[in-house]
Amino acid sequence: MMKKEFEVILNWKQITLLAVSTTVLYGLILYLLNTAQSIEMVIIQAVIYGVSMTLFFIFLFPWFMKKFVGKRIDNIKPELLENEKIEEEIFANIFRGLEGVGGKIFLTNERLIFKSHSLNIQKGQTNIKYSDIVEVEKRKTMKTVDNGIKVITKEKKEYCFVINDRDTQLQRIQKRIA
Repeated sequence: MMKKEFEVILNWKQITLLAVSTTVLYGLILYLLNTAQSIEMVIIQAVIYGVSMTLFFIFLFPWFMKKFVGKRIDNIKPELLENEKIEEEIFANIFRGLEGVGGKIFLTNERLIFKSHSLNIQKGQTNIKYSDIVEVEKRKTMKTVDNGIKVITKEKKEYCFVINDRDTQLQRIQKRIA
């Protein structure tokens, strides 16, 4: 089962919550930083900002990502060994130093491969044989977000990934190393 596209779909409740929270947060920051303005002007500016940012992130940003990044992600192909076959693809980021490098994890019949897309500073392919993996565990991104996994090898090398649907992907990887 190969997943080809990832898309976040928000319902109207989530869109409304995004607009309201953006508006309130921006208005509060604007009020605290510039007390010379009237409260009415702060409210008007906050509403305009909140609505425009919500529209940007709901409509323009996804369009931009699909148009400019989507093709690069769809065209990621790892270098495979002879008789190696891709069984699953997972959209992911890997941390290489401070950079979160975007790309895909490929689960093959022989190893875990991470291949970056072409928009990264650090490009390339990371290969981890299943037989070299001693542990795969959950981790939190920035110590708060439950979307990371850590792959630890026999050589004590750690690979930190950010993925969606962490529990399902973690099980898929653990199944291969068992």
